[in-house]
Parts: sequence; structure tokens; C-alpha cells
Amino acid sequence: MRLARIAHPDGVAFASLEGDVDGDEATVHEIAEHPFGTPSHTGRSWPLAEVRLLAPILPTKIIAVGKNYAEHAAEFGSEVPESPVIFMKPSTSVTGPNTPIKMPASSERVDFEGELAVVIGRPVKNVPASKAAAVVRGYTIANDVTARDQQRADGQWTRAKGYDTFCPLGPWIATDIDPADLEISTEVDGEVKQASHTAKMVHTVGELIEFVSHIMTLLPGDVILTGTPEGVGPLTEGSNVTVTVSGIGSLSNPVQADSD
Repeated sequence: MRLARIAHPDGVAFASLEGDVDGDEATVHEIAEHPFGTPSHTGRSWPLAEVRLLAPILPTKIIAVGKNYAEHAAEFGSEVPESPVIFMKPSTSVTGPNTPIKMPASSERVDFEGELAVVIGRPVKNVPASKAAAVVRGYTIANDVTARDQQRADGQWTRAKGYDTFCPLGPWIATDIDPADLEISTEVDGEVKQASHTAKMVHTVGELIEFVSHIMTLLPGDVILTGTPEGVGPLTEGSNVTVTVSGIGSLSNPVQADSD
């Protein structure tokens, strides 16, 4: 199943998608309340082309993982950590497909970081890795946009990772995929910059859920970003960045300077 959040002619709602999403011929079926558990539908539907896809979820918190691909750690001269290195991005950093990533005037380098994102399906605490799959609602795509110069200057990552629009999510949540070995790639203006597989993650999805849930309670809709592979690089005003994960789809966003 694919779950989305849409703007339709009468407002905003969650929806399930049916049909050929690649050919833009899918139909979206409005969900009555929320996308967790077994969603019920209102009976209203629209062609995908007649609605606008929004970020598929608005999480209470976003927990991101650093250095979870050995090659990415190496490209920054870092060792692979024994335990996951986590940080948080604010919920206000979330934006949806095809909406602009806004580069702040205070940064001289803003980087893309394509990632697989995990969406939690129910309130959980202290989940063992062996049972982690049962608490996942599904998977989506993320771009952990980073003001790289500020990350280096600050020595911690809150400012560099926290700007509005610095967490594109989408285009929908795929509920029936195995995250163990998915292709993940990032293109900027059609040029491939990152190309890897989730099998190369140092810590698996299950291990990440176990680690994070032993620190904090995870709520329905919370998002875990699982780390980015090697090949990260700068964005420029006017460019377009696309992150693709097999089994899910592609998340594209234009890049523009922040006018504020």
C-alpha cells in the first residue's frame, strides 16, 4: 500500500494510492481520519493529477542518524561509530515533494543528503531489533539538507540541520517493502551524485529502532532518517535535486535562495 497526504479541492487529507503512480495515472482514495492501523476510506477519490502531494506525514520528531554508511564517514575523514550517532531535526524543517529547498543567506554551502526514512506506526518504547518491523508503518524518502559550513563551525548539528525546508519527505509512504537492500540514489539536475544500497548501512533499520526507542518514546508518525551514503555535495540556486529509493519512488525539490 502507498499512503499519502494530499491537498484536494476541498482541503487536506490522508489518502491511499492505487494504480500506476509512475505514469501519473493513479487514483487517490481519501482516508477518513489517519493512516495508522487499518485506515477507513470516505468513499471520495480523485485522479492523482488532480491533487497535490504534500509531505506524507507531519512527525512530532525527526531522529536522524549520522555516519551510518562507512563510505560516507570516510569521505569526511571519520571512523565508523560503534553505536549509532543520532541528532534531531525540528518538525518545522519538513517540506513536501516539489516544494523549494530554501538556502539561507547565512550559509555558503548547503548540501543534499539522500536517505531512506522510517515512519513509526504506533507508540513504542524499548523495542528489540527482532521485533522492530512490527512497529513500522512504512518507509518514505528524505533529503537531510545540511548547511555544511555551519555544521563544521558549530561543532554540533542543530543549526546546520534545522532550517525550514531542510527535511523534504515524500512522495508517499510505502508499507509493503523490505528495507534491507534497496537502491538509493541522488541526482542534481539529472547528474547522479549518490548511488548505493541500504544493505551498506552500518546499523540496520531494526538496530536503529532498538537504539532510539531505548532513549525516547516513539509516537505514530515519528520519522527516523537512516543516514546517507557517500557522494554528498553542494546545492546551488536554481538546481533541482531528486532522491530515488527502489520500491518507493522519487522525491524531487527545486532549490532557491531564501528571500528572508
